[in-house]
Parts: sequence; structure tokens; C-alpha cells
Amino acid sequence: MLKSFFRNLPPIKRLIEERDYLRSIVSDAGGNYEVELAGAVAEGRHRDSIGGLWEEMGKLQFQFLVEQGLDRTHQFLDIGCGSLRGGLHFIPYLDPGNYWGIDNNQGLIDAGWEIELAQANLQSRQPHQQLACLKDFEFPSLDTTFDFVLAQSVFTHLNFNRIRRCLTRLAPVMKPGGKFFATFIEAKAGQSLEESLRYKQDGLISYSHRDPFHYYFEDFQHAISRLPWTVHYHGDWNHPAQTRMLIFEAAPK
Repeated sequence: MLKSFFRNLPPIKRLIEERDYLRSIVSDAGGNYEVELAGAVAEGRHRDSIGGLWEEMGKLQFQFLVEQGLDRTHQFLDIGCGSLRGGLHFIPYLDPGNYWGIDNNQGLIDAGWEIELAQANLQSRQPHQQLACLKDFEFPSLDTTFDFVLAQSVFTHLNFNRIRRCLTRLAPVMKPGGKFFATFIEAKAGQSLEESLRYKQDGLISYSHRDPFHYYFEDFQHAISRLPWTVHYHGDWNHPAQTRMLIFEAAPK
């Protein structure tokens, strides 16, 4: 009780909040999370390390994009592909060579190639070089253009400036009218961004200033200002944690 009393004194509380904020900056840049993730992958827990629901989320991503018009002939980019939870569904559907997966963690990509694709006998359909570790959205280095792009549970872990950087660097590699689907945690109408947001379903708590982040839809309208995108609010897409879907459309060249 005494410890709780001191923690809630204004100066102490402020220091604790500042400490947590600084930790969140480290987390957003990689930090200890990268170390913990590497350990999980080394122990064979690559499926669990990306949030669980391996089968359900892989199928949900795939079915949603097919419903939105994803065709076998499309060039498709999976941002934050991890160990290929979605890739296991997209790769056999798309024409060989049309799936590209990028992630900022090489260990997850390796697990996807060496374990998941090998066990599913899909390596022959997937060029290994089209699974790339990109640390800062260096999309032009892929040397191709895309019809459909997905970022499932990526913006939920990025601050606003990182989201804008992603959109800025993605725009030049989109085909005219190409679509970029991205999920986000939505701040409720009338809610102050300074308030934390708790989801009853799984106990997730999101924040405006640290990971996991929540946003208003209007934040994304601001993010595309002076960029060749339009953005539409799709909303519910049956995600178990109620993340919402955005659809960005590339402007004609």
C-alpha cells in the first residue's frame, strides 16, 4: 500500500510515465522486443510470437482480399509478413512469383521459408529473394510495382511519422489505381486521444503515444496530404480484436 501511495504522488507518477514513454520509443524502434522475438523464433515459437490465431488470421486476411478483388495475376506485397501466416494462403493462390513478403525481422522470414513453406511444399512456387528484410520501408529496392498491398497489424505498432513514411515510400511502387489495405485500432468517437482504450474482448489496451497505438480515421486523411493517395474507411472486417480496415488507393500516374 505504501509503495502504491508513493507511485501516485505527482512527481513520482510523472517520472514513471516518462520512463514508460521512453521505453515505448525503444520498443517502436525495435529495442528489447527484437531480442525477445529472436529468442522465441530460436525456440520454434515463431507462430505464437506474432499474436497467435495462426490459422484463423491467415485465412481471414486471404478471404478478405479475395473478396476485395485480389486476382491470381496481381503482384501482391505483404508488409509485415512475419513467418508467412498469410503467405501460406496467398502463395498457392497467386501465380508463381507474384507474392512478395517484407518484414523487419530476418528471423521470422527465415522461419517462414525454412519451416512453413518447406512443410507446405510451397518453396518451389515462391522465389526466395522475394522475401526481404526491410528495416525502413525501402520498397523501391524491390524493383517492382504492385496491384494489391496488405499491412495487417502493422500500423497498430507505428507512430504517426512512421506511418507517413510508409505511405510516402510505398506510393512510387504502386500501379495506378492499386490498393493498399491497412488495419488500425480506432479511437472511439468523442474519445480524447490522451485516454487509453481497452478492448473488452481480449483486454488489449492501446494508446496515443506508445505501442499499441490508436488513431482516428481523420489522422490517416492527414497522413496522405501531399501524397498521391486517397483513403477510404472500410471499418469492420471480422477481426477478433475489432481492428478496423483502411483502403488506400493510388492515384493515376
